[in-house]
Amino acid sequence: PQPTLRVATYNVHGCVGMDRQRSETRIAEVIASLDADVLGLQELDASRPRSASVDQSARIADELGWKHHFHPAMKNGDEQYGDAIISRLPFTLQRAAELPGLAPWYCRETRGALWVEIATPLGPIQLINTHFGLGRRERILQAQWLISQDWLGSLAADAPAILLGDFNSVRTSRAYRILASFLRDVRRFVHPPGAYRTYPTRLPSLAVDHIFINAALHPTALQVHRHPLARVASDHYPLVAELKSATLKPAG
Repeated sequence: PQPTLRVATYNVHGCVGMDRQRSETRIAEVIASLDADVLGLQELDASRPRSASVDQSARIADELGWKHHFHPAMKNGDEQYGDAIISRLPFTLQRAAELPGLAPWYCRETRGALWVEIATPLGPIQLINTHFGLGRRERILQAQWLISQDWLGSLAADAPAILLGDFNSVRTSRAYRILASFLRDVRRFVHPPGAYRTYPTRLPSLAVDHIFINAALHPTALQVHRHPLARVASDHYPLVAELKSATLKPAG
């Protein structure tokens, strides 16, 4: 059989669950139940009093025995808030940056993107994790920037690439359509096709967490991980995709 890769995107909400309790251990337990190889995580704290000054991505990775890289989208003194990639597979950092766009008055958060190259059974794969803003114009700029020649547009067509994260964008939005014109939403290439809504966990009604791939990869499965523990651990469910190479032939 062809080798496969399981990837996931998970907004962990600062590790604060629907019961208002913070638990990095609980998030790690949800991740362990996914049987994923690599994840993009959003909304993590580091050195913030509200989270007992814990480096949350490091704590989660340590509990799993995985590798991690945290990128702060926001800093205030020693306090940091942002996104991370955690992986059971080795990876190297390619790039990390603040996304463009003026945040709306009701949510003055800066946003970031984190790009790594992962050594996988399918060969090296480029993976970008991001978290878009809440403003419509802000998200359009961020989508255009990610497909530009500075980011995804710089890759060769045969270089396997994954873009995942919380895009705060439903499938009818312009930001989503910009990304879907350049990459392929995994939802469209699995059976059965569907919305695969991830937010909120109490009554999933929005598909704002997405996994995009280029033509060098092919999805074999997609699921929203609606495990009972995941329902409580965050306000988002993890979205998990299983991928294979679109060019490798089965052994034998």
